[in-house]
Amino acid sequence: MGAQFVERMGIQSWCFRGYKTHQEVIQALRACDVSRLELSHAHYKPWEADDHRPIVDLYAEAGITISSFGAYSVGADEARARKVFDLAEAAGFDTIGVMLAEGGIQTAEKLCREYGKRVALHNHGRLDPYGPPWAIEKVLAETSASFGLCLDTAWMIDSRFDPVEIADKHADRLYGVHVKDFIFDRTGKPSDVVVGEGNLDLPEFLRVLERNGFDGFFTLEYEGDVDDPIPATRKCVEAVRRAAAEL
Repeated sequence: MGAQFVERMGIQSWCFRGYKTHQEVIQALRACDVSRLELSHAHYKPWEADDHRPIVDLYAEAGITISSFGAYSVGADEARARKVFDLAEAAGFDTIGVMLAEGGIQTAEKLCREYGKRVALHNHGRLDPYGPPWAIEKVLAETSASFGLCLDTAWMIDSRFDPVEIADKHADRLYGVHVKDFIFDRTGKPSDVVVGEGNLDLPEFLRVLERNGFDGFFTLEYEGDVDDPIPATRKCVEAVRRAAAEL
């Protein structure tokens, strides 16, 4: 198979936000034939836990690797953010997906140095302060190499920019991706579709990642069909693997 990072493909737990138990999430991952999970606050809130070993062990015993956590809104509250870094330490992943609140850059930089971890800024579309490329570039220019980008392909399309070009331009600071695809109605409202069936050039996106030696977390995200997300999410997994095999 081409694009070895696809072998590390995980699914964002937000896809399964309609499921309330970890066992349901585990069963959903198995149904999608994926063994990695990017945890979100939909299923786990690190800032509410004193010991992360139980959650790590629960997934490990089911054969599931926690590949990241996000997107966490990091701000000036260092004690709260520290709990998220503690989860990264316990689970053994090196990059946390983040959004930025006031004071967040300083907090993240400090904890990245302390823990030897990285953070990846998640873009959330045209209405997000860090949605357009110039806002992301400003953050990257003002931070150390501990700070990178978690490129959400669909939300970058929502910002009216090509995620393929952004992935290529920021290859050296691309620490994670959320592979997602949108179509838009006449008012500009986005809807999730199976990746590659909307506005994302999936083969070219994978080709750019492969050419640049992408080594960050590779997460699939499908936000539609909350009550029954497995059929479409499984199709997304298959589409990514099919596109990767043809590189």
